[in-house]
Amino acid sequence: MKKVLAVTLIFCMVFVFSACGNSSKNSGDEIVIGNLLPLSGTAASLGKIGKQARDMAVEEINEAGGIKSMGGAKIKMIYADSKGDSAEGVTQTEKLITQDEVQLITGCYQSGVAMASTEVSERYGIPYFVPVPSDDQITARDFKYVFRLAEKTSWRNRDQVKFIEDLAKQTGTDIKTWAIVYESSSWGQGALTALKKYIPEAGYKIVLEEAYNTGTTDLTPVVLKVKEAKPDVILMVAYVSEAALMTNSFIEQGVNPKVFIGTSGGFADPTYFDLVGNNCEYFYDISTWEPDVNRKYSEEVNKKFAEKYGYNMNAEAVKAYSAMYVIADALERAGSTDPDEICKAMAETKLTEGPQQCYSSEISFDETGQMINAPLVISQFRKVDGVMSRVTVWPKEEARTGWEPVFPYPGVGNGPEDK
Repeated sequence: MKKVLAVTLIFCMVFVFSACGNSSKNSGDEIVIGNLLPLSGTAASLGKIGKQARDMAVEEINEAGGIKSMGGAKIKMIYADSKGDSAEGVTQTEKLITQDEVQLITGCYQSGVAMASTEVSERYGIPYFVPVPSDDQITARDFKYVFRLAEKTSWRNRDQVKFIEDLAKQTGTDIKTWAIVYESSSWGQGALTALKKYIPEAGYKIVLEEAYNTGTTDLTPVVLKVKEAKPDVILMVAYVSEAALMTNSFIEQGVNPKVFIGTSGGFADPTYFDLVGNNCEYFYDISTWEPDVNRKYSEEVNKKFAEKYGYNMNAEAVKAYSAMYVIADALERAGSTDPDEICKAMAETKLTEGPQQCYSSEISFDETGQMINAPLVISQFRKVDGVMSRVTVWPKEEARTGWEPVFPYPGVGNGPEDK
C-alpha cells in the first residue's frame, strides 16, 4: 500500500512539474517590464501621461493576443517613481531588477535620470529601452543593452537653427544674435554644446550663455541679463516649472526679441499653458510629434487616448506609446526573454507598419542603439477658437493646413486674429 501511495505521489508531482514546465507556452504567462518614471515631483504630469500612454499600448497588445511566439504571454507593467532624481532613479532601477525581477526596463523623462539608471541596467545585463530622454551621451557610451527611440538633443538644436534660418530668409527678417538660457544638468549642458556648434556655423553670434539650477524659484536676474544683451533669438532649455517662470518673467520685464523658442521639455508639458496663459503666445517649440501632424495612425491613436483620458497626447506620450509596440515587436521576434536575444532582435528592428507609425513611418536603430532619423517638427503657440494651442508650422509638409507662422515675434496679442 505504501508503494502504491509513493508511486501515486511521484506521478502527481511529475504531472504538476510538467504542467509548470510547459507554462511558457500558456497564454497566462507574463513578461514583466519595469517602468521608471517621475510619478511625483515637478515632472509628475509628464510621468502621468507617459504611464497612461504605455498602459493604453500594453492593453492593446495584450488584447491582440500578447506575445504569440511565447505562447501568448501577456506584458505586465511594474512602475517605479524616480521622483525626477538621479539617485532615486538608481535605487529604483536596482529594486526593479533585483526584487521585482523585471525582464526589461523602459522609461525616464529626465536625461540625468536616464544616464544614471541605464548604467545600472547595463551592469546587470538587463535591456533598457529609452523613449523620451534626449541627451546625446545616453547612446554614446558603447552600452550593449541600451536602445533609444527619442531624438538626440543635438538633433533638436540643429533643426531649431535650421528653422530660424528658413523663416528669416522667407520673411526677410535680419537675425544676427542669440541668447541661450539653459538648465544646468546634463540635458541643458548637452544642448549648449550642440548650439555652440550649429549657431556659429549658420553665421550667427551667441551673445549670452546663461545657466540656472532646476528648482530655482526666481529667474529675474537671468531674465534681466537676457534683456540687457538684446538678442534677436532667445532659446530656452527648461523643465516645466522654470519654463513657466521664465516665460512669465520675460513678458513681465518687457523682453522683446524677434524669436522665443523652446527645446521641448517643460514647454511640451501638459501643464505649461495653465501656468503661463497668454504669455506664451507666438512662442515656438520643437518636438517630434503634434496632434495635427499628417502621419499614419496619428489621428486615431490620439483620438483614442483623448477619449480614454480626457486630453490629447503630447510628443512624450506618443514616444512612450510607440515604445511599447517596438518592445513587443522585438519580444515577438526574439521568442524569448533572454536579455541577449531581446537585444539582438531590437538591433535588427525595421518596423514599417503598425500603430507606432503615429510617431515615425520607419523605426530602426544604428550600432549605438540610437533610432535612425527620428522626426522633428516646430510648433507655434497660437489661439485656436480662443484656446492656446500648439500649431505645427514647420516643416511645410507637416504643417497644419491653413496656418502660417507669425515671424518675427509681434508681442502678446499683436499678431493676426484668432482662428
